[in-house]
Amino acid sequence: MTEVRTAGLTDAEVAQRVAEGQTNDIPARAARSVREIVRANVFTRINAILGVLLAIVLTTGSLINGLFGLLIVFNSVIGMVQEIRAKQILDKLAIVGQAKPLVRRESGTKQLPPAAVVLDDVVELGPGDQIVVDGEIVEVSDLEVDESLLTGEADAITKGIGDQVMSGSFVVSGSGAYRATRVGSEAYAAKLAEEASKFTLVKSELRTGISQILKFITYLLIPAGLLIIYTQLFTTDVGWRAAVLAMVGALVPMVPEGLVLMTSLAFAVGVVRLGQRQCLVQELPAIEGLARVDVVCADKTGTLTENGMRVSEIIELDGAEGLPVREALAALAAEDARPNASIQAIGEAFPTPPGWTSSACEPFKSSTKWSGVSFSEHGNWVIGAPDMLLEPSSAAAEQAERIGAKGLRVLLLGVCDLPVDHLEAPGNVTPVALVVLEQRIRPDARATLDYFAEQEVSVKVISGDNAVSVGAVAGELGLSGDAIDARKLPAEPDQLSGALEEHTVFGRVRPDQKRAMVRALQARDHTVAMTGDGVNDVLALKDADIGVAMGSGSSAARAVAQIVLLDNKFATLPYVVGEGRRVIGNIERVANLFLTKTVYSVLLALLVGLVGLASVLFGTKPLLYPFQPIHVTVAAWFTIGIPAFILSLAPNNERAHPGFVRRVMSGALPAGLVVGIATFASYLLAYRGSEATQVQQIQASTTALITLLTTAGWVLAVVARPYQWWRLLLVIGCGLAYVGIFAIPLAREEFLLDPSNVALTSLALGIGALGAATIEAMWWMRGVMLGERPKLWREPATARMTQR
Repeated sequence: MTEVRTAGLTDAEVAQRVAEGQTNDIPARAARSVREIVRANVFTRINAILGVLLAIVLTTGSLINGLFGLLIVFNSVIGMVQEIRAKQILDKLAIVGQAKPLVRRESGTKQLPPAAVVLDDVVELGPGDQIVVDGEIVEVSDLEVDESLLTGEADAITKGIGDQVMSGSFVVSGSGAYRATRVGSEAYAAKLAEEASKFTLVKSELRTGISQILKFITYLLIPAGLLIIYTQLFTTDVGWRAAVLAMVGALVPMVPEGLVLMTSLAFAVGVVRLGQRQCLVQELPAIEGLARVDVVCADKTGTLTENGMRVSEIIELDGAEGLPVREALAALAAEDARPNASIQAIGEAFPTPPGWTSSACEPFKSSTKWSGVSFSEHGNWVIGAPDMLLEPSSAAAEQAERIGAKGLRVLLLGVCDLPVDHLEAPGNVTPVALVVLEQRIRPDARATLDYFAEQEVSVKVISGDNAVSVGAVAGELGLSGDAIDARKLPAEPDQLSGALEEHTVFGRVRPDQKRAMVRALQARDHTVAMTGDGVNDVLALKDADIGVAMGSGSSAARAVAQIVLLDNKFATLPYVVGEGRRVIGNIERVANLFLTKTVYSVLLALLVGLVGLASVLFGTKPLLYPFQPIHVTVAAWFTIGIPAFILSLAPNNERAHPGFVRRVMSGALPAGLVVGIATFASYLLAYRGSEATQVQQIQASTTALITLLTTAGWVLAVVARPYQWWRLLLVIGCGLAYVGIFAIPLAREEFLLDPSNVALTSLALGIGALGAATIEAMWWMRGVMLGERPKLWREPATARMTQR
């Protein structure tokens, strides 16, 4: 232990370094700036395609057919507004949740934001502290640093004077101080942080699935697009303006312009909603990931119970007569520079230390479960877990076990025959007293665990405390099953997996065991969330599919977690799960709508193009594409655009299902084929050839459009299920909107519609009804194929609870 205290910088030295730019002022996270957000939302591939097509349409002089250009504005503005709003929420929460190092300066020692650290600053360290800049150790007291986040090595490294520490590592035990040698972009962790964007949707099944789908669509668009461009411009004899409008009318609906936008929008709104609940989402996929979790590993202290404790009772043991028990407890608490919750409670109960002089200190470690101080004239005192300091069969350990069975935390105060810093310490321990501490169960813990049970999510309580004590707390919360001491668990992964499947509550779990438990569960194809707040939880938080840290926990735990509960409420987790389910379920619905449109648009283009090729090869009648751009714009309004926007943001707490691509394509592909075939059939029956009058061509297009709206409208009716009053109202409202468009003379004139031919309109409705019936039948068959019971109506919450 060092005795010399290193002086910090003066105010003048700090000001000089700030002026020279030697600060740690780098972005805390690689989030996009407002300018980058604007650029990313405006200059997109989809906007570029629509922009070129808009320019082509405008050359024809038909402004009404350029109405689809508003999609460029909507896509850009909606995306920018929501992402900027989410960025503002995240920035505010990140300031609250960031690590604040304790910086020593001539003017005093105080917590500062990481950006305020300058070169040569002296930063103090204690258990759980994250090292925010690179530096050199100048003071040390049994200091151990975990560099696993940087090197992958899990073993803590003992640091001495002159040793280097790297930003991104954290203190496991002991205390000390270091002088900053590299700050800002020169620090080691800063060089590794470039990939850490808050808005990067990495490892997201949704985003990965959508990317795969779009890649597949691209392969279809190229041949279909080239075919329709050739046939409309070079095989039809209707004039270049009509041919160009038909070509653009074919190309515009092929682009799923809103799919990526709606996905980003749903995530961004989720971030805003959770931010309002003081939940900091470090990585966007965490919202989706937690919704897919089927096992939650919860630490007891700080998660199921409140952090604060109080001394309930001091039980002096046989042989303690004449020993200064209370003075020793006060002295131990006073000597601990970075006390944990237990020592803090003892310090509050015994606030007046006796003034003993210490000769050696041993800080608390998760692996040993004890700490101690050697006093020059008063012996060697230790305090820690009774079953770690004594034989489990001893009378004192058995008494502690009985007390712990009531859900209380019990520490043993003892004297040992070796100095606490001896390599073989503590040696023989003589028990002196049992310190009984009370922990309060979080009032919202029971409801949260009940929620997970209802959702068929298993909860494993994993704690470093005594197994009997942990089991008592778990029992109060309604978790069944005997608690098991983790020291008895097998090390072999397969056997460990079996034990984890059989048991729910685990005590005396070492940090490396927590990590092994997470990996064992993952090996059995479980999606695992880990909650925790301490240094001993960091390795497990890092390896879990989703790490959830408490805002009051160590900075190291907050740094590695994907989600930080800044209000320390375990009950916030169901809201995160709910947001994830909303995103997953709603994007699946929205993707069905957009991809159905893409499928039937590509199919129509291919069918029309093949007829055009046949006219070149065999001299048959060429075929003009049925729709002008205004037609596909109108068709998209109430079958896709408006309902997709509403459905993407609507409440949705249905369980998340795996296999996003399979589920979406199993719905969109057959539905799109039915819509495309039905629309093409209507058009063929109504088409009068290139020599048809303008009225006849408009009537043929209207016939095809009515069939398209009928079948695509039924796709919306299917996608919106299970119905609630507002979903049914949405479907009916969208259908009535089209009835209104066809009923209003001005709308018919502006949108180039003519349903006056009763025979053709009846034909269109008949084919549309047949297509709708086919889509309905396929929906029921799809449910059987996916092993799900199709639901027309959403069941009330009480009915779902009764079924469970």
